[in-house]
Order: sequence, then C-alpha cells, then structure tokens
Amino acid sequence: MQIMDSERLSYHYITERDAHFLWELDQDQQVMKYINGGEKSSKEDIDNIFVPRFLAYSNPALGWGLWRVETLKEKESIGWILVRPFGFFTQAPESDNMELGWRFKQRYWGQGYATEAALTVKQSLYDIGVEKFSAIANPENHASINIMKKLGMTYSHELEYKDKVFHETVVVYTSQ
Repeated sequence: MQIMDSERLSYHYITERDAHFLWELDQDQQVMKYINGGEKSSKEDIDNIFVPRFLAYSNPALGWGLWRVETLKEKESIGWILVRPFGFFTQAPESDNMELGWRFKQRYWGQGYATEAALTVKQSLYDIGVEKFSAIANPENHASINIMKKLGMTYSHELEYKDKVFHETVVVYTSQ
C-alpha cells in the first residue's frame, strides 16, 4: 500500500532500520505519559520488545505496520501512525477492524499534524477496502480522544486491554 503525501506531510513505512527514530521519540516523558506513565524507552526495549512487536503485525501490502510521518517542508520525522488489526496481541484479534494509533514529538502537538496524518492513513486504508476503524486511549488522554473524534470515531466502550506487554483500562472509539 502507498500513502500519498498530504498537505504538509509525507509517509514512510517503518522497518527495524528505524529503531533509532523510535527510541528518540520515546525519550520525552510527556510523549510517554499516557503510554506507560512517562517512562522513557531504553534502546534495549526498542530493539527487543517494540521492534519485534511491530514486525509481528507488519504487512506492507495491506498497510499494516508503522508509518513514519515527515514534514514535507523541513523533511523532519515528527511521529508515526500505527495500523494493525484491532486487538492483534489479544485472544480475539479483529482482522476486519483496523486499529489506528499515533505518537508524535511534543513540539509538534497542537498543530494538527496527528489529525492530518491519521486522516490520510485512514483514507488510504478506506481506498483499499477497509471499512471499520478503532482507536484506544487512556481515558485521561483527552488530546488523543479529540483526534479520534476528528477522525469521525465515536465512543464505543471501555476495555481492559491486556496482552503480554500492556495491561491497562482504555476507552475504545470506532467508526464505520
């Protein structure tokens, strides 16, 4: 799957060669606040946990994986968009429901980049036949919830999300 440039951004499929970028993004405690309470990721965690996790669901032809988001003007990598079947690491993954997620450098918050990127990725998936989308967030993460609403998602339910790495109560927003 290809994702065409949007107004201000370009999209690049992430591989294990992007591990340093993934680590760099996770070094801001505010970025990590609603992911793990603000703990920075170590390089070992990126290499031994995060990279194998995203490689497990990566499928470039279907768009599954992580998409690095880069500004067109400055060519700065500012964040990523996640695409995978909802609940991929749980006992009940949903292959017809694509989970969208995002993580962006703090200095780019509040400028509409995450919304622009998520909308562009969502539209690209819709163009290849994906019709159902979901996103999850910590209930206190109002910024991410606002992005979900801008994506046309509505509150669905609260969920105790549990897999081998994460165990947290989250809110689920969906759209069809």
